[in-house]
Amino acid sequence: QVQLVESGGGAVQAGGSLRLSCTGSIVTSSTTYMAWFRQPPGKERVGVAAIYGGGGITYYADSVKGRFTISQDNAKNTVYLQMNSLKPEDTAMYYCAARVTPYGGGWSEQFWYHYWGQGTQVTVSS
Repeated sequence: QVQLVESGGGAVQAGGSLRLSCTGSIVTSSTTYMAWFRQPPGKERVGVAAIYGGGGITYYADSVKGRFTISQDNAKNTVYLQMNSLKPEDTAMYYCAARVTPYGGGWSEQFWYHYWGQGTQVTVSS
């Protein structure tokens, strides 16, 4: 059974930083996409960032470009999301997801992700 376990969430003031981690055996150089999604309270879940092919290419939502960095350590089966200059609007439940097929829609389309973590809460206060 594939499991993804997120950690690193918490409460921080605006302007602060957090690093989220997602660990699982599926996190390897062969995984097509590893991604982070987030769901703010009362809103839909949306893509935040993704990394393709074990680390070669990265993608970001416009709202986080320049502030968030996604990276992957295949030796540790872990993908990270470094979040800097956090804003109150970054408050959400953050989910890690894995996609094992290169076919289908874009990186932020949730339908194509096969495995999901349980989520970790990030709360940013002003």
